[in-house]
Amino acid sequence: MDQQVNELKEKGNTALNAEKFDEAVAAYTEAIALDSQNHVLFSNRSAAYAKAGKFAEALKDAEQTIALNPTWPKGYSRKGAAAAGLHDFMKAFEAYNEGLKYDPTNAILLQGRQEITASVLSYMQSQGDIPMDVDPQMPRARRAPSPPRRTNEPAKPAEPRVEDMSEDEKKKYFAKQEKELGNAAYKKKEFDVALKHYNAAIEHDPTDITFYNNIAAVYFERKEYEECIKQCEKGIEVGRENRSDFKLIAKSFARIGNTYRKMENYKQAKIYFEKAMSEHRTPEIKTSLSEMEAKIKEEERTAYINPEKAEEEKEQGNHYFKKGDYSNAVKHYSEAIKRNPDDPKLYSNRAACYTKLAAFDLGLKDCETCIKLDEKFIKGYIRKGKILQGMQQTSKASAAYQKALELDPNNAEAIEGYRQSSMNFQRNPQEVLKNAMSDPEIQQILKDPAMRMILEQMQNDPNAVKEHLQNPAIADKIMKLLESGIIQIH
Repeated sequence: MDQQVNELKEKGNTALNAEKFDEAVAAYTEAIALDSQNHVLFSNRSAAYAKAGKFAEALKDAEQTIALNPTWPKGYSRKGAAAAGLHDFMKAFEAYNEGLKYDPTNAILLQGRQEITASVLSYMQSQGDIPMDVDPQMPRARRAPSPPRRTNEPAKPAEPRVEDMSEDEKKKYFAKQEKELGNAAYKKKEFDVALKHYNAAIEHDPTDITFYNNIAAVYFERKEYEECIKQCEKGIEVGRENRSDFKLIAKSFARIGNTYRKMENYKQAKIYFEKAMSEHRTPEIKTSLSEMEAKIKEEERTAYINPEKAEEEKEQGNHYFKKGDYSNAVKHYSEAIKRNPDDPKLYSNRAACYTKLAAFDLGLKDCETCIKLDEKFIKGYIRKGKILQGMQQTSKASAAYQKALELDPNNAEAIEGYRQSSMNFQRNPQEVLKNAMSDPEIQQILKDPAMRMILEQMQNDPNAVKEHLQNPAIADKIMKLLESGIIQIH
């Protein structure tokens, strides 16, 4: 069940990163049905709901996260974000403060508290209207009704009289009116109407970067990505000329990055996310930048795949393996793996090299990989058994050979390996040593003065084995001693 829950959680995470919020919610919900006490699942689903603009559901999941794990700071940051989305600023402020009791230096909680304080001030100044700097791309929940005014509070200031304004004030006033009409149309997805009002706002006041950002948001929603980028670039130019807030300039760069991401031009997206970070660092932009770096790395890995070249490298590896040059063989098998990472035979071949070089940990890892790629690849289990024998882990070696025999009961190599490992498992070390010393070949190796010197070096300096294993003749003798149980390398 734990594996299934983890798989569903990863599925949800992948969907969330791809902005497929409904898929993410569905995956997390299915995981919660299997493990209703897992606070991380409720936290992740809260994030998905918040991203989708469903702040009431996000708040409910955040509160369940806290109920399951009251000392986990992230639960409070989720609650704060959801409450902020519902414009319940007091609840959001209290959530961030409560979380800071458990982690006073938590950057997300500190930033959340700072942002909610700014939001309260902006909300109060807006007198119930949409704030000037709101980006229409961001979803907004229905505004909570304002509390009734106390009788002793000062009266709300009267609307400014246009006839009393200066020419510059009139331009900004009319520009704001047009922007708010554009915002209202944008929310209704009446994009042509929104564009008309945003362009009218620019005619009144061409110095405000926000209007260009809003036009870019419309083009983004309409999937007119080239136009979106042009508007963002124009906005950045206007913003630089008029010394706009660096956060607004960062927003323009980030939108260009998101546009290139939608166009699957991840290298360009990375460039613009980096530019956004240089203006104003936010967790969202940092996450987007990391995602682009991962996408680029995967693209480069995929572009490098070429089964034909992999086959050429494998043949080169086989050539050096037959010559006993295991280091060069590893080099070519590794290149073959880069060219065709889904071929289990390549990992098996490299595991054979690592075995010869007594790099058992690396060989074992390759065996595990080739078995994962093909569970019926019998050679992978046999190689794994031999490596585990070399590491003196006879019970695990027996299990590997047994798996091979399940696939092919008549495989001679697997039968012999299972027999040897079973015998070694049943015998004590003294018996193993006694039987090994009765072997004429073992006796001959131990009588060799050169080998005695090498074994003494290995005892004093375990790293010396790597140098001696470069010699095929010496490597064969060392492997013989390993198999007999005379020496062990861990």
